[in-house]
Amino acid sequence: MHRSHESGEDYLETILLLKRRKGSVRSVDIANELGYSRPSVSRAVGILKKDGSILMADNGEIELTQKGQALAEAVYEKHTSLTEFLMKTAGVDAETAETDACRIEHIISPQTFDGIKTYLRSQH
Repeated sequence: MHRSHESGEDYLETILLLKRRKGSVRSVDIANELGYSRPSVSRAVGILKKDGSILMADNGEIELTQKGQALAEAVYEKHTSLTEFLMKTAGVDAETAETDACRIEHIISPQTFDGIKTYLRSQH
């Protein structure tokens, strides 16, 4: 149960980042980026379409809806903040911090994340 929510967040974040980097996103781009099979990506894209997070154009291009954009940006903010926090407080390298942030971003409570954001703001 939790895993599908988690991977939905991963897909939205990936769509956001690919869109920023490439300008357009198709299912094959997501599959290549995440290293997932095309059938897995197709299933996830179908679920995201059904829940109103993305739209798919006739040419296969994927767009985030307002809802999807907001969710993707929230996940990306968690990811980048947690990566920075782990590098600063635990002294780990960027790759380790990024890997751990990916895991933590799905399970951290809003209260703890707010505390981390407050801490990071006080350090700048």
